[in-house]
Amino acid sequence: MVLLQQINFNGVFQCPSVNRPLVHRRRMRVHRSICSQAQTTIAPSRTQRIMEGISVNGEVGGAGGAYSYEALKRLDKIWSGICSAQTVFQEPQQVVSSIPGLFSRSDMDEKAVDTFDVIVCGGTLGIFIATALTCKGLRVAVVERNILKGREQEWNISRKELLELVESGILVEDDIDQATAAKFNPNRCGFEGKGEIWVEDILNLGVSPVKLIEIVKKRFISLGGVILEGHGVSNICIYEDAAVLQLAEGKILSSNLIVDAMGNFSPVVKQIRRSKKPDGVCLVVGSCARGFKNNSTSDVIYSSSSVKKVGDSEVQLFWEAFPSGSDPLDRTTYMFTYLDPQPESPKLEELLEAYWDLMPEYQGVSLDNLEILRVVYGIFPTYRDSPLPAAFNRVIQFGDASGVQSPVSFGGFGSLTRHLGRLSTGIYEAIDGDFVDSHSLSLLNPYMPNLSASWLFQRAMSAKQQSDVSTEFINELLHVNFQSMQRLGDPVMRPFLQDVIKFEPLAKTLGLVMITKPQILPSIFKQVGIPVLLDWSVHFFMLGYYTFLSTFADPVIRSLLNAFPPKMKYEWKRYLEAWKYGAGLDYKL
Repeated sequence: MVLLQQINFNGVFQCPSVNRPLVHRRRMRVHRSICSQAQTTIAPSRTQRIMEGISVNGEVGGAGGAYSYEALKRLDKIWSGICSAQTVFQEPQQVVSSIPGLFSRSDMDEKAVDTFDVIVCGGTLGIFIATALTCKGLRVAVVERNILKGREQEWNISRKELLELVESGILVEDDIDQATAAKFNPNRCGFEGKGEIWVEDILNLGVSPVKLIEIVKKRFISLGGVILEGHGVSNICIYEDAAVLQLAEGKILSSNLIVDAMGNFSPVVKQIRRSKKPDGVCLVVGSCARGFKNNSTSDVIYSSSSVKKVGDSEVQLFWEAFPSGSDPLDRTTYMFTYLDPQPESPKLEELLEAYWDLMPEYQGVSLDNLEILRVVYGIFPTYRDSPLPAAFNRVIQFGDASGVQSPVSFGGFGSLTRHLGRLSTGIYEAIDGDFVDSHSLSLLNPYMPNLSASWLFQRAMSAKQQSDVSTEFINELLHVNFQSMQRLGDPVMRPFLQDVIKFEPLAKTLGLVMITKPQILPSIFKQVGIPVLLDWSVHFFMLGYYTFLSTFADPVIRSLLNAFPPKMKYEWKRYLEAWKYGAGLDYKL
C-alpha cells in the first residue's frame, strides 16, 4: 500500500499515523525518514523568512552588493567549494594568454573597436583608480559587468582616509560632505566584560557608496573616461605591443595596460593562484535595521562572548556596529569571525542563524522591535603571499584582487584610499616609460612586512578546533593588547585601529604585554603555533629593517634619483615606496 503524504496549512509535509503489520515497520521507518527530510528541506530557515520578506533592489558589483537570499545561497556554494576537502586539482579557466608577435600586425587589430592607455576591469573600486589615471591625462576605459553603481550599505571610514582621495585629485572636500551620510563619536572597543576602551574619529563616518561612486563616475566621464556597463570579461591576450581584451559580448578593446579590479574572486587571480585554497578567511554577516533608540556611538571591535560552536566548528565571534545615515533609528551591526577554510567551517547562513540569536542581547533590543531593512554578508579570503605580484606583462591587480588589504580587515575601501596615490603615480610612470613587463609591474605590489606581520593577529583571533587553550583566551589576549596600546597613547592606538602596523608602536605594545601579563605567553605559543611565530619573527625583523631604510637610506637615494637612467629611476622610486608603505611610515597622525 502506498504511503500518502499530507500537507498541513503551513505547507510542511506530514506523515499520517497508520497502523501497519510488523513486516512493514522497517519500510515505515524509511518513509518516516523521507518525510523528516522533506520537512527539513521545505521548512524555511529564519534567515530565509527574514530575507524573503525584505524588498531587494537589483544587485550591484563589489563585496556586499547583493542582499537577496538567492545571492546568499550562491555565495555559500562558492564558500563550500573553497572549504571542500576535494583532493582532485581542477585547472582554473585560462583567462589570460600570452601571444608572441605584435598586435598591430595581427588579424585581431582590425577587429578592435577602440584603443586606450588603460582598461580597468571591475568598476566598483576600479572607478577610483580609473579616475586618478584620467586626471593624469591617460585615456581610460572601465568595464563593469553590472551597472556601475554603489551598494546601499554604507562604507565606514575615517575622514583622514577620505582626504587621501582629495590628495589623489579625484575628489574635492565638498564631495566628502556630500557623500557622508552619518557622523558619530565616540567609538568603542571591548572584550567580554573586561572593560571598554573609547576612541574618537575611528571609522566614525558612514559614507554612501551610491553617492560617492556617482560623484567619481561623473568626474571620470567629464575628464573623457569611457564606461562600458553590462559587459563581462571573456579573455585577455597579451601581445608584445598591447593587451587585448575580448568582452563576453564580442567587442574587442586594446590597451597598453589592463588593471584587474575584479575583487577577491577575479578570474585572473584564480588563474594566477591556480585556485589555491586561501590561508585564512574572514566571514561577515549582519543587517541594517530600524528601531534602535540608543544610536549615537559605534563599536569598532567588540566581543560579547568566548569561543562558541556554530554548525560543526568552533568560532570566536566579533562585532562592529554603526549608526546608519538613512534614519536616526537605523543601525548596522556586523558579526564576523576569522578561520581556516575547512569542510566543517560554518556556512554564511549558519552564521546568520547565530546572528539572529546573539544580536538582540549584544545591542539590547528585541528582534520583534526591529524592522530589518537589509541583510549583509561577505567572504574575504586572504593569502600569506600577498600582495600579489604581476604574473603577466601588461596586467596588474588592484584593490581586493591584489591582496593589499590587511588580513584582519574586511573590505578594501580603506586600503584603496591609502594606496591610491602611490599606485596611480606608479601606473602612470610605468605606461609613460613603457615599463609594463611583469617584473616592473610587480614593483607596484611589493612585499610589505607590516602587512605580512598582521598575519599573527588573524591567527591569534581565530579559534582553534579541539584546542587545549581556554575558550576565553582570545578575548583576554585582545584586551591586554588594547589596554597596552591605550597606555601608550594615540601614536600607537590610532594607526593600529586603521590597519597600519609600525615597528616602534608594535615593539612597545608587545613589550608592555610581556611585562604586564607574562603568564599569557605559553597560551600564545599554543594558540598560534611555533612555525607561525617563527615566520612572524622574520616579518617583524623586516618591519624594523624597512623602517631603518625608509628613515635613513631614503633621503640619500632620493637626492640621486634624477641622475639615474629612466628605468632605474622608475625601479628605485618603487623601492622607496615599498620601504615607506611597508613600514607604515606613510601614515601620519
